[in-house]
Amino acid sequence: MRNENRPRIGITMRIELETERFYLARYYSEAVEGAGGTPVHIPLIPRADFIQHAVEGLDGILLPGSDSDVDPLRYGREPHPQIGGVHPIKDETDLLVLAEIEARTMPVFAICFGVQILNVFRGGTLIQDIASQHPNAINHQQGAPRDRHSHRVRLLEDSMLGQLAGSESAPVNSHHHQAIETLGGELVATAWASDGLVEAVEDPRSDRFVLGVQWHPELGWERDELSKALFERFVLEASRFAGSRSDSTREVIA
Repeated sequence: MRNENRPRIGITMRIELETERFYLARYYSEAVEGAGGTPVHIPLIPRADFIQHAVEGLDGILLPGSDSDVDPLRYGREPHPQIGGVHPIKDETDLLVLAEIEARTMPVFAICFGVQILNVFRGGTLIQDIASQHPNAINHQQGAPRDRHSHRVRLLEDSMLGQLAGSESAPVNSHHHQAIETLGGELVATAWASDGLVEAVEDPRSDRFVLGVQWHPELGWERDELSKALFERFVLEASRFAGSRSDSTREVIA
């Protein structure tokens, strides 16, 4: 999808604690641009006034993966011995962005850590470490090459994800040691691994686009048809959101 009026897609960044640098893997921005959007990086400055200003003028939000885990205290749990690093500045920024998304019914596409923080924002909980808490689970940390399909997911047939895939299942890559435990409010599971772990969620309400996947479609999106379709649908929804906002502005002026 390419046009002159590219929707502006905000992407929250990561932080490298050793160097105090904000950063983001190139693939998220490249996938957004390839689908016809304009990526805009959002630094991790967890102030409500800053986030409100940063989100103003955006047409969609991509919540990317992270090398950190959501603080379990945010969903009422004590830390498991195998929990990874927690970056409060990342949690706080993404939660503030999610509050703005909710208030504006702005399209959101959440990937890996992104779907986990989305679920926590909606009141859900997480499995803090799959290997130790679910010893019969399949391997969800495949290693390199990172774009390789390592397992399949079963898709809910009448879901948006199922329609995009055009199939009852799809192969995906896998790079996570945490997963959704209980679903947050207004979220439904739309994909599962063979071990029963939730691999995707959607918000079924018709007035918004909310999609989260546990795998990494930004890796290999140029070659994987489902990954490409996910980004194209997200950017299309962001374009529609931009158009509806423009229509509302014209009505106010008139």
